[in-house]
Amino acid sequence: MSIPGGSSAHGAERFTDVFGRRVGGGTFGAVPVVLGLLAIWITFQILNPHFLSPRNLSNLGVDIVGTGMIAIGVIFVLLIGEIDLSVGSVSGLASALYAVLNVNFGMPEPPAIILGVLCGTAVGFVHGFFTAVVGVPAFVVTLAGLLGWYGLMLSILGAYGTINLDDQGLVAQLTNYYFSDVAAAYALAAVGTAGYFLIAWRDVKRRRAAGVPTRPPVSIAVRTGLLAVLAFAAAYVLNQFQGLPLALLVFVIVLVILDYVLRRTAYGRMIFALGGGVEAARRAGINVAWVRTSAFMMSSTMAAIGGLFLASRINSVSQTSVSTDLLMNAIAAAVIGGTSLFGGRGSTWSALLGVLVIQSIASGVALLDIQTAVQFMITGGVLLLAVVIDTLSRRAQRAHGRV
Repeated sequence: MSIPGGSSAHGAERFTDVFGRRVGGGTFGAVPVVLGLLAIWITFQILNPHFLSPRNLSNLGVDIVGTGMIAIGVIFVLLIGEIDLSVGSVSGLASALYAVLNVNFGMPEPPAIILGVLCGTAVGFVHGFFTAVVGVPAFVVTLAGLLGWYGLMLSILGAYGTINLDDQGLVAQLTNYYFSDVAAAYALAAVGTAGYFLIAWRDVKRRRAAGVPTRPPVSIAVRTGLLAVLAFAAAYVLNQFQGLPLALLVFVIVLVILDYVLRRTAYGRMIFALGGGVEAARRAGINVAWVRTSAFMMSSTMAAIGGLFLASRINSVSQTSVSTDLLMNAIAAAVIGGTSLFGGRGSTWSALLGVLVIQSIASGVALLDIQTAVQFMITGGVLLLAVVIDTLSRRAQRAHGRV
C-alpha cells in the first residue's frame, strides 16, 4: 500500500542526500557566491535604501554587460588552465579601431563593428600561436600583449584624442535602448524558465534511456521554481524603471549560447578535457594546440565585444578608455563567479555571478559616497575568499578521489 506523497517525500530525501554529499565532497557550485551576493545586497540596502531601487538595479543590469562580456572570454582561457592579461588592452584597441573607422573615416557601422571584433579574434590567434605552438608561457605572451596592444590603441587615437560616438548609432544604442513594453521582460523570463525546464527534463530522459544516474525530479522542480521566481522578480523590477535593457538581453543570449557550446558540444568537452590535463587530452586524440589557440581567440573576441559595450556606455572612445581596473575586474569576475584558477571547472554563468558581485560593490560604494579605495579593498577581499573556497574545494575533492 503506497503512502500518499511518499514519492515526493522520497524525492526530497534523495535531493537532500545528493546535495549533502556534493557539499561534503567539495562541490559547492554557485552556493557561496550567491550567498555572498545576497549579503552584499542586504548590507548596502540597509546602509542606503536606494540600493535596491528599480532605477539602481536597472543601471546595474546595464553596467555589468561590458565587463561581463570580457569575463566570459576569460573563462575559456581559465578552463584550459591558462591566463589572459591582455583583455583590457584588446577591448580598448577594438573600440578605438571601430571609432576611427566609423567616425573619422566615415565607414558604415556594421563593417566597422565587424572589423573591430575581427581585430580581437586576430589578436587572440597571435596569443594562441605563441603559447600553443611556440611554447611561450601564456603569462608572458599576454603580458606583452597588454603593453603592445595598449600602445597600438594609443597610436590609433593619437591624432584624434577623444572620439565621440553618434548618439543614434548602433553601438551607442547598445546600452541606451530599452524595450519599454512590459511584455518584453516577462516574455524573456518565461522563455528562460521554460527553456531551462525542457532542457533539464530532456537530459533526464536521455540519461535514463542510457541507464546512467539522473538528477532527481524534485531537484529539477526546485531549480526551475527558483529560476522562475528570480526571473520574474527581475522582470518586474526592470519594468518599474524603463523596461528591459537591450544590453542585458544581448548579454543573456550570449551567456546561453556559449554555455551550450561549453556543455553540449564536442568542442566544449575538449576545453574541459584540456583543463583536466594536457597529456591526457593529447592521448585522447585532442588537437591540443588548436584548442588552446581557439580559447585565446575566444577570449580576445569577447574582449573586443566587451570593449564596444563599454564604449557605448560612455558614448565615446579615448586614450583613457582602458581603465586600470578593467583587467582585474574581468578576471576577478570569472574567479569570484566560480571558475577555477586551476582549470577544468567553471561555466559562462560564472561571469554573470562574478560581475554582479563586483559591480554591486562599486554601485553600493558610489551610493554611499565612499572613496574608491574602499571598493578595491572589498573586491580584493572577496576575490581572495573565492580563491580560498576554490582551493579548499579542490582539496576536498582530491580527498574523495574526484580530482
